[in-house]
Amino acid sequence: MLFGMASLTLNWLQLAAVVGALQGLLLTGVLVAQRKNRTANRLLAVLMAAFTLYLASSVYYSADFVRVYPHFFGVAQLMPWVFGPLVYLYAVAASDRSWQFRPRALLHFLPVTIILVVEAPYFLMTGVDKIALYARMMAGDVPARIAVLDPFKYVLGLGYSVTTVLYLRRHRRRIEASYSNTARVNLAWLLWLSGAAAAIWLLATTLRISDFDERLRDDHVSLAIAILVYAIGYMGLRQPEVFRYETAEYAVPNQSDATVSLPPPEPEPEMSAPHYERSGLGDREAEELEASVRHVMEVEQPWKQPELLRFAITEPYKLSEVLNSRIGQTFYDFVNGYRVREVQRRIRAGEARTLKMLALALDAGFASKSTFNQAFKKHTTQTPSDFRQAVGA
Repeated sequence: MLFGMASLTLNWLQLAAVVGALQGLLLTGVLVAQRKNRTANRLLAVLMAAFTLYLASSVYYSADFVRVYPHFFGVAQLMPWVFGPLVYLYAVAASDRSWQFRPRALLHFLPVTIILVVEAPYFLMTGVDKIALYARMMAGDVPARIAVLDPFKYVLGLGYSVTTVLYLRRHRRRIEASYSNTARVNLAWLLWLSGAAAAIWLLATTLRISDFDERLRDDHVSLAIAILVYAIGYMGLRQPEVFRYETAEYAVPNQSDATVSLPPPEPEPEMSAPHYERSGLGDREAEELEASVRHVMEVEQPWKQPELLRFAITEPYKLSEVLNSRIGQTFYDFVNGYRVREVQRRIRAGEARTLKMLALALDAGFASKSTFNQAFKKHTTQTPSDFRQAVGA
């Protein structure tokens, strides 16, 4: 024990890992206690626990505790094999409330299971044998099975990172086909998390194929993970909805106060071939549906409702296809176009002199300042302030 105490001298990288491990442990407890969207919170809690174990291992090896407590040797080496699957499954669960963790989801953990089976003999060694193995590995004598399998964890991590980002981008496109306001279904947090995870895997891979010393390489990866844990904790404190999932997708009802009924289009003559193959709409029916939508939007102005979901027609996907094919916009962009034009009208009328820009945006149906600014810039190529200055209002 004396040598353990004497060797407990940490540099700033290792100290950062210790603090990150403690915060990860705290976040794990907070997430487990969350009652809303338990599936997503439990997955993130497991991810935080995996980060905690990995960060703690940095001190375990650097302080040479492996020689005092050899039975923990190798446990943290399994953690990188679960980082990718956990980030992906968490993104799926947090973005889709209807998703449930079913047995087939366990297939994502098949790689770590294989590694556990292959390396089981090392875990079953006595403490003395583990210390001897550790000493050999530090001297460069890495067992063949470990040397062969280790590079695959980088391939797995990068692969899951790309898969997660692509899934979230596809999911956002699906959202914009049905929602007029994505403030409550904003995937920025999940995209940020998956992007940060991808960056860490890219860093780890770059260091792995470079000439960096293994201990220095591990310390830098641990620092990157610690920073990610700090950021998650900071965002959870600053924006509690990150863990309550008020930004997660909510169900789209078949009929609600936020839906608008359209007059049914006249039936298409039987001899007219359908032009829209996916929905079965003919040119005339699509034209009439577009006209009905524009009429409702201009006369009833349902876009002033922040929670407008979609128009209550028999087959909502027909509307989505008409908007995409005839107007070239998603439902989200189509509705926000009316909102932006309303704000422009009121700015030209001089109302921005007596009302704040955010008040005009909320009156027009926007749910947040950030959504308003993004939509205004997208539709006008100007910021609201620039537009106001240009029109001299």
